[in-house]
Amino acid sequence: MSPLYTPDEQTIVAQSTAQGSGALAIIRACGLDVFTIADKICRADNKKPLSEQATHTIAHGIVCDTSGTMLDDVLFYIMRGPRTFTGQDTLEISCHNNQFIVNNIIASWVNAGARLASPGEFTRRSVLAGKIDLVQAEAIAELISAQSQQAIDKSLAQLKGSLSCELEAIATELVRAIALCEASFEFLDEELEFGTQIKTIMSNVIHNVDRLRATYSSAQHIRTGVRIALIGSVNAGKSSLFNSLIGSNRAIVTDIEGTTRDVVEAGLYVSGMYWTLVDTAGLRHTSDIIEQEGIRRSYEQAHMADIVLLVHDAHRQYTVAEQQIYDHLSETYRSKIIMVRNKIDLLDYSVSSVPSDHVWAHVSSTTDTGIQDLKDAIEQKIQRLFTAHSSPFLLNARHMHVLTALHTMLHDVYTRMEPIVHYELVSYHLNDALVQVCELTGKSISEQALDAVFREFCVGK
Repeated sequence: MSPLYTPDEQTIVAQSTAQGSGALAIIRACGLDVFTIADKICRADNKKPLSEQATHTIAHGIVCDTSGTMLDDVLFYIMRGPRTFTGQDTLEISCHNNQFIVNNIIASWVNAGARLASPGEFTRRSVLAGKIDLVQAEAIAELISAQSQQAIDKSLAQLKGSLSCELEAIATELVRAIALCEASFEFLDEELEFGTQIKTIMSNVIHNVDRLRATYSSAQHIRTGVRIALIGSVNAGKSSLFNSLIGSNRAIVTDIEGTTRDVVEAGLYVSGMYWTLVDTAGLRHTSDIIEQEGIRRSYEQAHMADIVLLVHDAHRQYTVAEQQIYDHLSETYRSKIIMVRNKIDLLDYSVSSVPSDHVWAHVSSTTDTGIQDLKDAIEQKIQRLFTAHSSPFLLNARHMHVLTALHTMLHDVYTRMEPIVHYELVSYHLNDALVQVCELTGKSISEQALDAVFREFCVGK
């Protein structure tokens, strides 16, 4: 390989599909001499060297090691820059997904002059080539790890540029404000309202930054799913209800009070959203040290949950102490409570609606009566978690960290613009703010920061 090539021009190779056995695997290679290397070890059936094949075509053939021994029967996907993901000449090889075969092909490429790609290096080259920005690159990682349909939708929107457009608009407004600061230096004797215009722009920017920051909490629900805790007194039927909701007997169910002494979790997909259901120990006053720890964890789960199913036993009257526990929970977690009356199959009268500020569900985990209605109520509550915000969402912590710092800086400058505007100082801070926005999109970012972002990617991406 030519020593004149920079690290970002050298031909790199890696497996792009997940490791393990299967029908097919994809090996990706790109770089300035990718086809020179390919001609050493790849043979197309049409006898033409891959370096002479037309771009964006597919050829059937074989891959050999450097001695000419066949390694596998493959398809070659031939793509020449700049119309590629990385902007560089690219070759993708579809081979049989046996890890020995994959490793042998990659080893052959390395022996012929390529080097192994580092994590995220293909995507990094795409960013450096201006094919995508850093926010879009991070969307690829989010898309790969998405655990719900909503997460996929938001990641795809970010990959298409939804968040990038918002950040570009913020950057444009900051440039406008900086230009007004610069103009003020030229018209010192003129009575022009530069300060008022700058403050108006800054106010709009702060508003837009805060609007984006407000989506971060909801985005975490989208990324990891929704946590739903079943909380209630002993023997209220929480474990039976837990089993009914997940459709299997994960939690132990007996008539003995206090059977559940620790947290039991199970996950399921409902309408494209990942639910983590959490069964907890029953709440009551007890001297049992182990049960006390279980109850402490129940309160902890109620605090951590996005939605709390507060389960009542419809068949029994609660003591004053038990009712106080329910009242405390329903008040503390008012915004995320769904009241559940369980065991309605044991009642000898029809269930009527209960006047309340809370949503109520009437169920029997024994007969599955009302279980679908409860699931519908949960789905409606989940939808309300997201309807307050439209796309784009802040999907990762780096975005939130930068925008929080940006908010603090702009708010501080804005409040200091009375009674006298010091345009030089304002211009300095606005330029600093612009640099922070550019760091988000990768238009102005250090090598160390780039390394930190792409270190989280898979090899081959």
